[in-house]
Amino acid sequence: MNKKVAIVSLGCAKNQVDAEMLLFTLKQRGFELVGEAENADAVIVNTCGFIDSAKQESIDEIIELGTLKHEGKIKAIIVTGCLAERYQDEITKQLYEIDAAVGIGANAQIADIVESVLSDGDKIEIFPDKLSLPLEGGRVQSTPFYTAFLKIAEGCDNKCTFCAIPMIRGKFRSRKIEDLIEEAKKLAENGVRELNVIAQDTTRYGEDLYGKPSLDKLLTELCKIGGLHWIRVLYCYPDSITDELIDVMAREDKIVKYIDLPLQHCNSEILHRMHRRGDRESLTALLNKIRDKIPNVIFRSTFITGFPGETEEQFEELAEFAKEINFQRLGCFAYSQEEGTPAAKMPNQLDDDVKQRRADIIMEHQQTVMANYCDSLIGTKIEVLVEGFDRIAECWYGRTYADAPEVDGCVFFTADEKPQIGSFVTVEVTDSMGCDPIGAATR
Repeated sequence: MNKKVAIVSLGCAKNQVDAEMLLFTLKQRGFELVGEAENADAVIVNTCGFIDSAKQESIDEIIELGTLKHEGKIKAIIVTGCLAERYQDEITKQLYEIDAAVGIGANAQIADIVESVLSDGDKIEIFPDKLSLPLEGGRVQSTPFYTAFLKIAEGCDNKCTFCAIPMIRGKFRSRKIEDLIEEAKKLAENGVRELNVIAQDTTRYGEDLYGKPSLDKLLTELCKIGGLHWIRVLYCYPDSITDELIDVMAREDKIVKYIDLPLQHCNSEILHRMHRRGDRESLTALLNKIRDKIPNVIFRSTFITGFPGETEEQFEELAEFAKEINFQRLGCFAYSQEEGTPAAKMPNQLDDDVKQRRADIIMEHQQTVMANYCDSLIGTKIEVLVEGFDRIAECWYGRTYADAPEVDGCVFFTADEKPQIGSFVTVEVTDSMGCDPIGAATR
């Protein structure tokens, strides 16, 4: 009987792609992949270790699996991903439930590790060079069949002072265009209609391989692939938004007019201490330039409130910036003091309640912005990617180009004829529910 393995993947979409590659490696070795942890012999937890809330989620998952192990329902717990990589000297000492702690550089060895833990009962700690993390390899797609993530690079060189990613994931490494096109073609052949391009910083793509940012060239080639209907670009860095990139996003119909720009702040002093460039004036100019060239563009961004030394006046500048730009999609997070980062050692750390109060103020206003955007759609016809049927609401639901998977909202709609999951329909918006449009499919 084949040994059964389940994977619990936490955190970002980039981590999810790593998990899909782990699943492929295990399947190739002959392990049986199961969806529920309690049905597995071994459970792999692909952890997130970015900020406190994400770390706690990973820890809670390991402890919960430890209960299943104590009850005899599973035999082994293997922990990999960012939490394991970041806390390799502590993780097994703090979490005794773990049978194997595995750095990301050992992902290619995952089948051997699972086999050893299950067959020999070995306790394993293995942390090779993080740059050994494979960039290429097969995947077992874990997203719905019609949507997938394409990870175009690994690691980060930006060295923002608040961020632990460079020390966890290593230096920025791009994948070759030809390898990415081959993978995207396979995804399209398997029914993927929406391709979400991701990296820690997608706009830096190609600098290490081709000597200059080459996301525009990659996107141009991706748009030639038959079957793909939407191509979405996530996690852009404002410094690397080139005219060529803006032009290709404006020109190519397959590229959805949606740009994710995690700006973090707009005050020049705060940005300088974050080791980021720019100020309110330059960021406003960039966003206006994009809006001029790409009509109806949707901006998503993230802000950090309560960065060390942030004054009330600097926070107010950020709040005013948010109101001025009117981001249709925005997340705001209280600063998390992450050990090992330069910002963690900065003076004038703010109280947690101050940081959170400022984030709440931003998000309270953002609810109004999103509701107003939703209301602006009433009376219009929008293209919707069908994702399922809501039995409670007794209607269908899906996403527009303005809604990235798993992070943005939905459209709820009725239909005279049953639409296919993964198809695109036109919906006439008649009302709204909170920040979600409501309508009816048209023929």
